[in-house]
Amino acid sequence: MASIFSRIMAGEIPCHPIAENDEFFAFLDINPVATGHVLVVPKQEIDYIFDIDDDALGRMMAFAKRVARAQKAAIPCKRIGLTVMGLEVPHAHIHLAPITQESDLCFSKNKLTPSQEELAVTAGKIRNEYK
Repeated sequence: MASIFSRIMAGEIPCHPIAENDEFFAFLDINPVATGHVLVVPKQEIDYIFDIDDDALGRMMAFAKRVARAQKAAIPCKRIGLTVMGLEVPHAHIHLAPITQESDLCFSKNKLTPSQEELAVTAGKIRNEYK
């Protein structure tokens, strides 16, 4: 069965896309830890990030770096935090979240609950900065 991320990429589940290429897709997390929280996923279904071959993992990080630069330009923050947990969805993914302090990247705290309109505005701001 396809993962929720594969279903999102197939257009079966709506999302707020940020960027994509032949191998990777970036979109807003609908349960963000911070405004502008983005997920970067490989288009190939691979459960564990460290099962991705070395060259592809390097390309994924380079893709994530471009997304992070766009986030930093679009969302007021000190940095873009990166984390990989991989427990919540069996499809490798990177979390990129704007942060001003380490606790901003705490996944056990209550998540934000932005409206679809707020997500659309945030996605537009980040996409406008993606180069």
